[in-house]
Amino acid sequence: MEITILNKEYDINTEELYLHYCKLQTLPVEIGYLQNLKELTLSENLLKSLPIEIFNLINLQILDLWANKIKTLPAEISNLHNLKELYLSDNKLQSLPAEIANLTNLQLLYLHTNKLQSFPVEICNLCNLKDLCISNNQLQSLPAEIGNLRDLKTLIISNIELQSFPAEICNLHNLKKLYISNNQLQSLAAEIGNLRNLKELNLSNNRLQNLPAEFGNLINLQELELSNNKLQSFPAEIDNLRDLKTLDLSCNKLQTLPAEIDNLHNLQKLYLNNNKLQSLPAVIGNLHNLQELNLSYNQLQNLPAEISNLCNLKYLYLSNNQIQSLPAEILKIKNIIQIDDTSYDVNNLNIDNEILIFTNLKDKINNLPFNIKEIWLKSDIKNYDIKLPINCKIKYY
Repeated sequence: MEITILNKEYDINTEELYLHYCKLQTLPVEIGYLQNLKELTLSENLLKSLPIEIFNLINLQILDLWANKIKTLPAEISNLHNLKELYLSDNKLQSLPAEIANLTNLQLLYLHTNKLQSFPVEICNLCNLKDLCISNNQLQSLPAEIGNLRDLKTLIISNIELQSFPAEICNLHNLKKLYISNNQLQSLAAEIGNLRNLKELNLSNNRLQNLPAEFGNLINLQELELSNNKLQSFPAEIDNLRDLKTLDLSCNKLQTLPAEIDNLHNLQKLYLNNNKLQSLPAVIGNLHNLQELNLSYNQLQNLPAEISNLCNLKYLYLSNNQIQSLPAEILKIKNIIQIDDTSYDVNNLNIDNEILIFTNLKDKINNLPFNIKEIWLKSDIKNYDIKLPINCKIKYY
């Protein structure tokens, strides 16, 4: 038996139905006959409500309603007791029905960019939930019951006007990803150190002035985003974060770095731009796996010679400092392909790469290595004096 939906015939045993970006304002009632449907995608349409027939699809496991104009969900959504993934982002929801708590098999719930003004406490009964995104709403606070979501692995609560860090989050011991950026947090609870399974933590664009020493307990952390806060220092306990690969401390008020930073042997990207650093500790040279280092917009007057030990460094950003010259030892960094301010001596650079990138040019450049095949210049660079190696080409970005 076949069912006709939008002039197309579907077998009654169809398990997947994709009606993405069809400009639908309503759904045909016939959709309720597809009793074996497991995945239904209705994203990027013009739906304002859902027909009651959709809630007869009791075998449905994935329901994607992203980017519609839905204002309410009917209580009958509780009929979809096999649902595992529910995408409701980019709608106009102001609340959720209490019956959503009956979706006990739900593992993923996306609610970001709606008009929710309070956190639907019913969500906290979804004991199998693993991924929850409720960013870009006007929640301002989270209920204490959120600590009941013990299986949660990803929690995204960015841009919800949160003013204080909910300590109950620290009970979510299985959490691996926590994004709480673009809020108004001024401090963190010491209990954050309980989240020892965290691998990614984004606290950027808040108002943090300091970090608790317990931060050092996050020993499995691999990515830490703290940009655009008001940090004046970083706790020495940073030396415990041995698995860290990306550390973003840009746009803060840091004047110094703790010497303990040298223990971050796995660090690959370090962003320190837009701070108040006047010097770097010599131990920065111990970050042998570092590939990208951004030091622009600080108050640096020189670089330690030990920077030459960064044997894997490829990108070095130094613009808008007070540096007059680079240490001669920097020529030992053979892999570097970008120095962003050529007011320094870049002639005779000893590099193995075939591409060289400049974001700024001030002086004549001679004697570039013969292996350079491409030189990329920022598009606003019009006048330059570069003696090109044979077969080398100028390109713009």
